[in-house]
Amino acid sequence: MRIISGTKGGIIIHAPAKLPVRPTTDYAKTGIFNILNNHFDFEEISVLDLFSGTGNISYEFASRGCRDIYCVDTSASCVNFIRETSLKLGFDGIRTIKSDVFRFLKSPQRKFDIVFADPPFDMKESADIPDLVFQGDWLKEDGWLIFEHQSKFQLINTKNLKETRHYGNCAFSIFTSGDTH
Repeated sequence: MRIISGTKGGIIIHAPAKLPVRPTTDYAKTGIFNILNNHFDFEEISVLDLFSGTGNISYEFASRGCRDIYCVDTSASCVNFIRETSLKLGFDGIRTIKSDVFRFLKSPQRKFDIVFADPPFDMKESADIPDLVFQGDWLKEDGWLIFEHQSKFQLINTKNLKETRHYGNCAFSIFTSGDTH
């Protein structure tokens, strides 16, 4: 896994093989961050990274200047890896929470500019994530939910859906909480 851009661009991170993850590919990550770069000032936003796994997406945000990132994952191994890697990279704006994402989303605590959700592709309950994010009012005004899923996955609920971008077997559906930037 590699950080694509920013202050730590080009750094390769080696995650332990035992972690239960499927990191977002460089190709897909480059595509979604090109879109985000045109809509957000990374130094001014807050990010909630759900199913954060290795922290791949969070490191990309941090490398680009984001200093307010929360990572949520149910795996203690993943949470510990993110903590250790963030410390090594000097990303002190990354905070980790070990929790079941669905339980976490049912107890809103604050709002974010971007909620990034990358659930396991075979998780049937993942289709509920957009509803949980909007029902819990997790997004700031004009905030985005980015939902990563298999390209063949059909979204049933398209309320607040702005667009879907496909990158090989992976797709990102972007939901907005209000007017777009």
